Amino acid sequence: MSIAEAPFAAAFTLWGSPVTWVEVAAFALSLAMVAANMRVNPVGWPLAIVASLLYAALFADSRLYGEAALQFVFVAASLWGWWQWLRGRGDNGAALAVHRLSRRGLAWTAGGIAVAWPLAGLVLRRATDSDVPFLDALATTGSVAGQVLLGRKVLENWHVWLAVNVFSVGLFASKALWLTSLLYALFALLSVAGWLAWLRRMRLAEAGAAEADSAGAATAVAPSAATAARDAAAKT
Repeated sequence: MSIAEAPFAAAFTLWGSPVTWVEVAAFALSLAMVAANMRVNPVGWPLAIVASLLYAALFADSRLYGEAALQFVFVAASLWGWWQWLRGRGDNGAALAVHRLSRRGLAWTAGGIAVAWPLAGLVLRRATDSDVPFLDALATTGSVAGQVLLGRKVLENWHVWLAVNVFSVGLFASKALWLTSLLYALFALLSVAGWLAWLRRMRLAEAGAAEADSAGAATAVAPSAATAARDAAAKT
């Protein structure tokens, strides 16, 4: 066995199909990545880069070329998302924080998926030997949308990931990638947990901002009251 072939050797067998060392490593890194994302910890981005490269090799070996190509998009998006979380700014110019998707953003996201999905499916059908080009393309375009929303700390990224993850469970199971299918089932559950964690974080931030505004208003009123009292005393 060559060095290049060693990562694709079977680590163990699951439900009658071999699970490679590449899949095991990608599985572990992906779980660590999602755990970091749930905590809004930037360390999740470098973990995503390494996991994506491993999955690119795994999916190409399974003839899921759309998913394989998607991993390189993920690498680029992860570099961008890493920078966004460290240096990005919101629409108000403040440091990027967890926020909701606007109606305009929702329309752009839905429209982008609707247009990109069939185009990607046609490319995969004509340019590769994929036996599930349009299913592969749907998971691919949905994942790109989820990654962009995640990079901008949009709460609804978890809704997109929930849909993508549930769909991907069946897609990977059809290719006997059982460990990866299990991983995406876990991802689906973690998508719900991530949404709840981010919603809680957003509400706490909103409550803190409201308290700060109230404190600022009270501070502004106090000097005014004191000035009025001095003026009244001076007149008497």
